[in-house]
Amino acid sequence: MPGEEIDRPNPQPLPSHIDDNVLSLAVKLDKTKLDESTYTGLSEFRRAANYIAAAMIFLADNILLERDLTFDDIKPRLLGHWGTCPGLTLVYSHLNLLATQRKQDIIFVVGPGHGAPAILSSLWLEGSLGKFYPEYGRNKAGLKKLITKFSTPSGFPSHINAETPGAIHEGGELGYALSVAFGAVMDKPDLVVACVVGDGEAETGPTATAWHGAKFIDPAESGAVLPIVHVNGFKISERTIYGCMDDKEMVTLFTGYGYQCRFVEDLEDIDADMCRSMEWALDEIHKIQKAARSGKPIMKPRWPVLIMRTPKGWGAPQKVHGKFMEGSFRAHQVPLMAAKSDSGELKQLQEWLGSYKPKELFTEDGGIVEEILSIIPKDDSKTLGQQNDTYGSHDVLKLPDWKKYAAKKGGQASCMTTIGELLDQTMVDNPKSFRIFSPDELVSNKLDAVFRHTGRNFQWDEFSNARGGRVIEILSEHTCQGFMQGYTLTGRTALFPSYESFLGIVHTMMVQYSKFNKMARETSWRKDVSSINYLETSTWTRQEHNGFSHQNPSFIGAVLNLKPGAARVYLPPDANTFLSTIAHCLRSKNYVNLMVGSKQPQPVFLSAEEADSHCRAGASVWKFASTDDGLDPDVVLVGIGAEITFEVIEAAAMLRKIAPNLRVRVVNVTDLMILKHEGGHPHALSHESFDALFTADRPIHINYHGYPDEIKALIFGRPNLQRVTIEAYREEGSTTTPLDMMLRNRVSRYHVAEAAIKGAAVRNEKVKLDMHEMLSGLRHQLVKLQQYIMTTGKDPEGTYDTPAFGGKESVHRDVGYAD
Repeated sequence: MPGEEIDRPNPQPLPSHIDDNVLSLAVKLDKTKLDESTYTGLSEFRRAANYIAAAMIFLADNILLERDLTFDDIKPRLLGHWGTCPGLTLVYSHLNLLATQRKQDIIFVVGPGHGAPAILSSLWLEGSLGKFYPEYGRNKAGLKKLITKFSTPSGFPSHINAETPGAIHEGGELGYALSVAFGAVMDKPDLVVACVVGDGEAETGPTATAWHGAKFIDPAESGAVLPIVHVNGFKISERTIYGCMDDKEMVTLFTGYGYQCRFVEDLEDIDADMCRSMEWALDEIHKIQKAARSGKPIMKPRWPVLIMRTPKGWGAPQKVHGKFMEGSFRAHQVPLMAAKSDSGELKQLQEWLGSYKPKELFTEDGGIVEEILSIIPKDDSKTLGQQNDTYGSHDVLKLPDWKKYAAKKGGQASCMTTIGELLDQTMVDNPKSFRIFSPDELVSNKLDAVFRHTGRNFQWDEFSNARGGRVIEILSEHTCQGFMQGYTLTGRTALFPSYESFLGIVHTMMVQYSKFNKMARETSWRKDVSSINYLETSTWTRQEHNGFSHQNPSFIGAVLNLKPGAARVYLPPDANTFLSTIAHCLRSKNYVNLMVGSKQPQPVFLSAEEADSHCRAGASVWKFASTDDGLDPDVVLVGIGAEITFEVIEAAAMLRKIAPNLRVRVVNVTDLMILKHEGGHPHALSHESFDALFTADRPIHINYHGYPDEIKALIFGRPNLQRVTIEAYREEGSTTTPLDMMLRNRVSRYHVAEAAIKGAAVRNEKVKLDMHEMLSGLRHQLVKLQQYIMTTGKDPEGTYDTPAFGGKESVHRDVGYAD
């Protein structure tokens, strides 16, 4: 029958053809038994946690089974994921035991984020939930609230999020737990992050690459990640790849990744198996760290990884209505979905919950028995849910005065080269709290000044091993994002530079992070963290050499769609405004900052003081490019973006020659959020300020770096918008010249001048009188330019190296081609 192959409990992997000798690479099981008190503590912790987790999914009342269950005791909506919970409570109990016995600081990152019942029940047992939420105290009232309000509007959600103590990872999307874990341990030498990776999550591309994260961990300066691969065989309705791999295949895979494996799978004595495995793993970690910290680092150390095999939905009824439940995909979410209406399922639920013997685990007032307390650290700060690094740590970044690095006004400078000097000093001043995570693009993006006092941190390379580099380059945007999240949420500051066209790869990761941060801000106990900072360079406007695939500014829109309290988008027009902007962003807290800029040399329009004032305002009239300082304009020309603004400046210069009667005001916008309608964003201009800047009634032409609909959405709600025209990226491109990219997308100086003439003609009769002639001349010039570019393969001489306002002629010149 179709589907029969997945309708069996705990399917065994088919044997591989790999030589049996490969199993010698796996660490063998230590058969040493635990003492009776440890057995009891672990067993009763797990029973209690599993009971609470199951009860959270089902019960609206009768939380301790003080009578037989009735339909009225069952929640009207059954929400939650049971399948992963028993494995998570097993890990949780042993991590607390390890913290108790070894005094080890441990953070628990949970890849199967929908296993929230397991984590919340464990947090309640250890007292962490009650610390941050007194109404969830370790008593009957607190337990009742936890169980009955789970997955309701007034309770905890069904996935791990910022409301969950100890969490530094949003459980709403799979693939990122491992990279977040590696980011968290960087520059935290005493920290261990235990990271559970579900075998469903292990199928994702981000997780596959994140296994290489260990190669970027210097054990002399950083902590360690203990990965635990939870192999229970099934996703929501299908087998998993890892679940179909036998031990030889697993050992081969993880040996190739650089790990040494140990299997945790002895269901007859799972506590001894897990306990000895975790002790072995911690000893291996300490051995690697001791060697590095004594000056004799192990080249290519093999870090430990645990492969935990337990049944899906372990402990649930074995069969329901004659079909397998425990050990099958049916246990993934709610094993007894009809318990509120089916008497047979209600009876099975009674038997299932009763099998945990809750009366042996909880006192009459709802507290927990002493045996459970024995494996929980007496020092609350050592419990998994109260690690300070997960909620209360923030190293304030020391930033040098950015004005010391300012470029000379009137000259030319690359924004990226200029800010590279500032970033170099920032790394010197913050040797343990600032890192750059980047794909292999720093030098290409002209940020190589950061290597003046540091290097790349890549431990599997003999020339960068054990040298404490502050830059991590890996050709995986997903991994860079995960590293940045883990590093930031444990109190430090990071920067993620990238080619503009490829940041969209982490769009959903960025959104998940912003949701985590939004909820964190709504708790009373999570402290501020640094903003996450994206630096977009190699933008579409100068990606003409790499072609159409490298021309994509869509990440701007992704950030704009966030909650206004989180989103910040900046497009600084020159080197000095970029210095001011990046200094602001690195100092800021709790935002998603996106900075978009140019790496090519371009005019420095503003002095350091002018740039500072301009960036504080978010936009200003550029009087030097305007007619009579911008007074009484016929039209307002707005530039948003570095190269785009250059075209506006050139257009204004051109208009002085071809349309001397046209009065223009030039405005540059560096903070995109000021355009939002009044009250729509904390940075939004009031209507009065908007009109003062853009006028109340004159035509406005906006030349914008991103997509036009982004501007339309921002200014929606402003009055009198029929006067606004917008040109922006039109998804037109190729391997061509810089000016041709502008021409194809209608944001060139010629298109800006055309829009200005049309707009000015509305009120200026002199301009209107000559409009047709002027527009014909511009269009003729466009045809000649396009012919020249197609014939020669280059732009006219001086197109980009002669600033229009600096005592020199405009670049509007005859290129010598006729129609």
